[in-house]
Amino acid sequence: MSNEAFHLAKPLRRLSSVVFASPHSGCEYLPAFLRRSQLDERTIRSSEDAFVDRLFGCAPEFGAPLLSAAVPRAYIDLNRSPDELDPALIEGILRTGHNPRVASGLGVIPRVVANGRAIYGEKLSIAEAQARINRYWQPYHTQLAALLREAHASFGQAILIDCHSMPHEALDDVARRSPRRPQIVLGDRFGAAADPAIVDRVEAAFVNAGLVVIRNAPFAGAYVAQAYGRPSRRQHAVQIEIDRALYMDESAIRPNANFDAFAKVLRGVIGEIAEIGQERLPLAAE
Repeated sequence: MSNEAFHLAKPLRRLSSVVFASPHSGCEYLPAFLRRSQLDERTIRSSEDAFVDRLFGCAPEFGAPLLSAAVPRAYIDLNRSPDELDPALIEGILRTGHNPRVASGLGVIPRVVANGRAIYGEKLSIAEAQARINRYWQPYHTQLAALLREAHASFGQAILIDCHSMPHEALDDVARRSPRRPQIVLGDRFGAAADPAIVDRVEAAFVNAGLVVIRNAPFAGAYVAQAYGRPSRRQHAVQIEIDRALYMDESAIRPNANFDAFAKVLRGVIGEIAEIGQERLPLAAE
């Protein structure tokens, strides 16, 4: 199932309460957007979680759906609240309090890509911002919420795995303090978004594959984890950040020589994570 906002790959038979989602791997850049941007076609992709949807593309084979963005993050960020509007970019928006994501140019309509490079040379109208939210953000989240409801109805729980990638240098500071350089960051908003037992099992799947895992630093989870992680209702959200150097040439934005080997390793991880959601639990009392 595909439309202009997202692509949805469903299993032939739903076997797991796990839902995999990739909100930042969209790479369908509208020609009008590229013409309006002051960035070249490679630079504008620098915030994209390139190829993450491909890496997790085998999820339906394990009985779990995969929802992935079609629209790119530089155009609209599906991992932000729709009210995270940037007054430095959008005409008529009033400054209300301090939101560090918005202040840095990374609101729901991003002002910058990686390393603070400005996307536009002019402001956008409120009408245009709202049109993007209605056309792309809302359908993605409507579909994501539906998948989680289906999981809960069938299995008594829902487990959202929010799939992302991170620049290799993002963990330089952590690496200097660690005996082994981390490769995977799991974010559960310090326990607020998922039951610790579930996060333990997700971590074990990566560790069993020989990968080095840390939690919540420097990425604890953003809007998706905050909005959908409700462990008291047996709805859990775990954000996964993967070091891009494991599978891609970051400067050229293309798979590297290790892509296929890493995808094979990740396939085993995905299978183990899907198994976490295969048990049907009794519904909690209201």
